[in-house]
Amino acid sequence: MTAAILLLGFFGLLALGVPVAVSLAGASILFALIDGSIPLVAIVHRMVGGVDSFPLLCVPFFILAGMLMNTSGITERIYDFAVAAAGWMRGGLAQVNVVGSVVFAGMSGTAVGDAAGLGTIEVRAMKSHGYDPKFAVGITAASSMLGPLLPPSLPLVIYGVSANASIGQLFAAGIVPGLLVASCLMGMVWYYARVRGYGTDAKFRLHELGRTLARGILPLLTPVIIIGGMRAGAFTPTEGAIAAVAYALFLGVIVYRTLGLKAIAKVSFECVEVTATILLIVAGSEIFGWLLTTTRVSEQVVGWVLAITEQKWAILLIANVFLLVVGLAIEPLPAILILTPIMLPVMEAIGVDPVHFGLIMVLNLCIGLLTPPVGIVLFILARVGGISFEDAARGVAPFMIPLVGVLLLCTYVPELVMWLPTRWYR
Repeated sequence: MTAAILLLGFFGLLALGVPVAVSLAGASILFALIDGSIPLVAIVHRMVGGVDSFPLLCVPFFILAGMLMNTSGITERIYDFAVAAAGWMRGGLAQVNVVGSVVFAGMSGTAVGDAAGLGTIEVRAMKSHGYDPKFAVGITAASSMLGPLLPPSLPLVIYGVSANASIGQLFAAGIVPGLLVASCLMGMVWYYARVRGYGTDAKFRLHELGRTLARGILPLLTPVIIIGGMRAGAFTPTEGAIAAVAYALFLGVIVYRTLGLKAIAKVSFECVEVTATILLIVAGSEIFGWLLTTTRVSEQVVGWVLAITEQKWAILLIANVFLLVVGLAIEPLPAILILTPIMLPVMEAIGVDPVHFGLIMVLNLCIGLLTPPVGIVLFILARVGGISFEDAARGVAPFMIPLVGVLLLCTYVPELVMWLPTRWYR
């Protein structure tokens, strides 16, 4: 009964439009008041302890690094290189869209960052070259999914902290699925280009490829520095995030001289605002998850699921459907923090590696960013493309096929996810 109060309190506050962080903390305080055995000071201590975590330092530093890269004009250099590398393919700028997102994912770490940064340039360029705005928005939204998959992925960092899993292994786990998503999207673009008669948008010129590579080589090295440094043991993921910020400042202030004190101050304040929002959610989810554990809700969920079926494939299917539905209504970061303490014990009970499940969870929830009613990526790109939210949803619908296809492959062929982590870290 007490667990029901906790869950009903949270979902009731959420339904009233109360912010996620406040809903989590409010439901926990309400539970403590009704239960009577938990002092309110314990809730405060648990919330403070939830954000007092060394791995969580990744969050502000990776956010700051991505914002600095955006502000310093590096996105244009990446886009020019992508045009030279993929503009000669059938479907030209749509292929460039995917290639650019692969590169930019190593700097943004989020789907929203990719859509708001490089995505803005891509949609406008495709519209000016005569592409259907719905198609332009659709492929840009779909390719933004590479941000949460390829390192340094912010959702994977949050999951790693919540599940007490290796962030380095999670970063490695996202590489193969991310590249697989990119390949499938490029194949989908090729098919649509043939059907709709889209040609190429640039001729392949080796000297142009070399020129844009030389112009963008320093920002292109960002993911290499982060992943290479962690792989070589030079620094931890947290230290890698700090290195990314230092490198972004080096490029923006010293090399390109596009970052002044005012720009750095503006970006820093924006980073503080975003980080504070995330950490409030983390603090609220810490006490909420602790109460779920003490009331043995997680154990009960394991029992309920295993009572329905003990087939691993069926439980994974139920988990996928559930996460996709949750992703329709709740953004990925709070959903990860809320659901990990509940769902991870079920996955461990059927022998699913926490790293494998982390990738499944993140991909499921991030697909929700492309679907109504939340669909924040669609809201951003619909505004850029000058189309309605409904048209944006129609534009991205065909690209759900490769995204869901890769999701199912990653779910039922765990070697795709675990191949790199197994070789690099174990």
